Amino acid sequence: MSIWDSLTSCFWFSAENQRNTFASILAGVLFFTGWWFLIDAISVYGETTALQIILGIMGTASLIMVNSVSQAQINGDVAFNGGCLETRGARIWIFVGFVLGFAAIIAAVWTMIVRLNGSENKSSWPAISVLLQNVFIFLGSIVFKFGRSEESY
Repeated sequence: MSIWDSLTSCFWFSAENQRNTFASILAGVLFFTGWWFLIDAISVYGETTALQIILGIMGTASLIMVNSVSQAQINGDVAFNGGCLETRGARIWIFVGFVLGFAAIIAAVWTMIVRLNGSENKSSWPAISVLLQNVFIFLGSIVFKFGRSEESY
């Protein structure tokens, strides 16, 4: 019996949900790996700033914002009575989520450049880990948003 046969025999891994299952697992692994980079840098080097933590929280908030709006709400396919802005509000919400994710990546690049230029004797891994954290969280957000099929919802 191959590993594929053992995976497909699970009740949660039915044929119609394979795409959603793979996308969810991959997005979770990317999110976990992103936070693991920062946890590793903090535990090994002990150098942490509030900015490093805030950037990770910004990326996580971006993931939540982007994935809390369905594609049908953005397209206006369903009656969305979630406030005075309706479909426009859903589009603004996802736009702000993407802007927050890009802003976290840009700020991580900026902090990495400042750290790498400012110190000769310090390790560069804490600065690189913040950038990798935000890139992986953003990739996880993209995979979770666009990798799933929403027809069954």
